[in-house]
Amino acid sequence: MVNHLPCFDVSVLEAACRVLGDTHEGLSGPEIGHLLADMGVEDPSPGFTKWKRLYNALAQQQNRHQVGNHLIMFINRAMKPARFVQEPEKFHRLQDGLNVVLSLAGYAVNDQGQVIRTTKETTVVGAVARARRLKALLESRGTHPEVFAYCTAELLAENYFHAVFEAVKGLAERLRLMSGLTLDGAELVNQALSTKVPLINLNGLRTETEVSEQKGIGNLLVGLFGAIRNPTAHAPKVVWVMPEQDALDMLALVSFVHRKLDAATKV
Repeated sequence: MVNHLPCFDVSVLEAACRVLGDTHEGLSGPEIGHLLADMGVEDPSPGFTKWKRLYNALAQQQNRHQVGNHLIMFINRAMKPARFVQEPEKFHRLQDGLNVVLSLAGYAVNDQGQVIRTTKETTVVGAVARARRLKALLESRGTHPEVFAYCTAELLAENYFHAVFEAVKGLAERLRLMSGLTLDGAELVNQALSTKVPLINLNGLRTETEVSEQKGIGNLLVGLFGAIRNPTAHAPKVVWVMPEQDALDMLALVSFVHRKLDAATKV
């Protein structure tokens, strides 16, 4: 290696490996093994969790050679754009995650997938850039303004877990405001969107199709509250994983229901 780069702080090296070996968003085990072999780097713990396996391999090289080049070499190989032709969003998720970590060491991954030098940060300000990108993705989908009204702070903190949680809570609050009820969860939905004595009409309820729609949206809401509010209310963030794609899909569903409520009438 021509240019010997300073060793990375252990915390930065570990955090970068956690991004690259993330269970949901990162590289696969075979990909990690192939890339390490391509670099001629020993893989001392192939049976370990992906990020730990990668960390052990790169930390061993850094300690042995007293340079930080091996992490950069791995990222440059892992982030080649051609590897993400079928999954461009995965490239950007990894790029964002790495840039938050690498900014603390004065590096960044550019759009060509190469590590470049940049201004060294002393705080995780890169997280703000990730949040802006998520917000931009939601806006490009035409997400309903009510979604942002309840989870903007969480989006700016890049907290998918609580962003979705707050957005779903906001949907319940809108139902309460429209119906005048003080209930929550399934009870709120079943009374507010009843097809016999409704407090909110999503349509005229004059035909079987319209009645079915009212029932369907009600069932959708009960399921949404059960799937998101109940687990997230009782499980810590570290247990309840919320990848970016899941967050986008769930927030799109919340947006869809808000649009239905836009056209609804109070009884």
